Amino acid sequence: MHTIVDRQELTKRDLISLTLEAPQIARKIRPGQFVVLRVNDTGERVPLTVAYRDAANGTVTIIFQVVGKSTAMLASLGVGDAIKDLCGPLGKAEHIEKIGTVVGIGGGSGIAVLHHLLTGHREAGNHIIGVVGARQKDLLILEDEMRALCDELIVTTDDGSYGVHGKVTDALAALVERHEHIDRVIAVGPLIMMRAVTEMTRIYGLPTEVSLNPIMVDGTGMCGGCRCSVGGETKFACVDGPHFDAFKVDFDELIQRNSMYGRDERLSLLTSIKAR
Repeated sequence: MHTIVDRQELTKRDLISLTLEAPQIARKIRPGQFVVLRVNDTGERVPLTVAYRDAANGTVTIIFQVVGKSTAMLASLGVGDAIKDLCGPLGKAEHIEKIGTVVGIGGGSGIAVLHHLLTGHREAGNHIIGVVGARQKDLLILEDEMRALCDELIVTTDDGSYGVHGKVTDALAALVERHEHIDRVIAVGPLIMMRAVTEMTRIYGLPTEVSLNPIMVDGTGMCGGCRCSVGGETKFACVDGPHFDAFKVDFDELIQRNSMYGRDERLSLLTSIKAR
């Protein structure tokens, strides 16, 4: 059992932050790795990336969006409640070294993943430029934390309600136009956003990595649910990733596969709400 020691509602659109007691995971997990949890004995396995770890206090923080029954159950828990299982760290840690200027681009809940990744790059001595975006101001998360971490932070909103009016790709284009030297781009967020960033960085010739979020069940490479095409080969995001060379990822295939169970997720969420 893993007790919840802190809970925050980050936006009005069901983005939740939970801090859990998990001392062994907190000691071992590295930027880019993830955990799999079960709320209770009958709950499904939910893969989530860790946004923060506090090795001294033995806690990890996860940030997630309510999209189906399991995440709704998780969101219903409060401080003092406990979840049944927490397995990790899983996946490959990000390869981090001092390379120069790293531009991290995040959208939605992907900003939480990006924060953990950029923390590692900052500790390695890299210059960090952050670009974070949301459809509107009240959907933006972790702005203060990202601003404290980055040497420069650019905030964009689709509707212009805050920061730069536009998309994260517009901010990336502005960096290129001002002749900013960029050694690596890391993009984390919705697949459509990561595809758009990749299409742009391919033109600019900027090395780019993405953190993939395919459908996942066991997290150990056994089920094959998280398979994706990378460089013309089948890879399992849970054991081969979740980080890949963006130029090798077949985003169109991955977007199609990830949308397969959207209707079922919405239906399970509505069923669980009606049953309360």
